[in-house]
Amino acid sequence: MSSISEVVDSLENRISKLLHRHEKLKQAKTDLEKQILVLRSQQDESHSEIENLRAKCESLKIANSMLGSDQHKRETKLKINALVREIDSCISQLSE
Repeated sequence: MSSISEVVDSLENRISKLLHRHEKLKQAKTDLEKQILVLRSQQDESHSEIENLRAKCESLKIANSMLGSDQHKRETKLKINALVREIDSCISQLSE
């Protein structure tokens, strides 16, 4: 009888350890999921900031070329021509 009770005690002990380990793993999983959400949010903010900086850089290039810099003049002329065409298109639509 004593060997059966020892086996049962051993099994109970192992099951207890497994349950404790399972709870630890569940908590670690939850923590990692929270961390993933935070990192995704930071990544979205970074992408947004990058896009804003790219737009500012483009605006600065255009402003710089309008101030007389030889650099990026062609791009600025193309942009201005595109804007003029768009304005002409709007005027023609309004006059119809």
